[in-house]
Amino acid sequence: MGEFFCPVKLTTNVIGGKWKPLILFYLEGGTLRFGELQKLIPGMTKKMLTQHLRDLERDEVVRRKVYAVVPPKVEYSLTRHGESLKPILKLMSAWGTKHRTRYGIPKGQVHAPQSFASARRPTAPVPAVLTNGLG
Repeated sequence: MGEFFCPVKLTTNVIGGKWKPLILFYLEGGTLRFGELQKLIPGMTKKMLTQHLRDLERDEVVRRKVYAVVPPKVEYSLTRHGESLKPILKLMSAWGTKHRTRYGIPKGQVHAPQSFASARRPTAPVPAVLTNGLG
């Protein structure tokens, strides 16, 4: 029997993770240089940004354009294939805006805390059905 194909798994393989959705969100607004992306995503190392941009380029979601000038100039933008992700990014943005107070981010705050782990998360009791037989 063949392996089950899950479209959500495919999508998360291409755009999932901690940093790729942020990269795509900012590139949705237009072409950006490496340094601009780096400033927009604090906490992401240069190495991680480089790796994720390479992954997105390999998957034909992001286009890398190199200019033959000194100092080197490299720009990143969404490909046509990458543009097809805009509805998903808009829905993710709307969901995050709607539910941010649940995760400890005040309505007026534009930028999230450096780490969501440091954000106040409400605690809810774990339903008994989930804890039965666990010890």
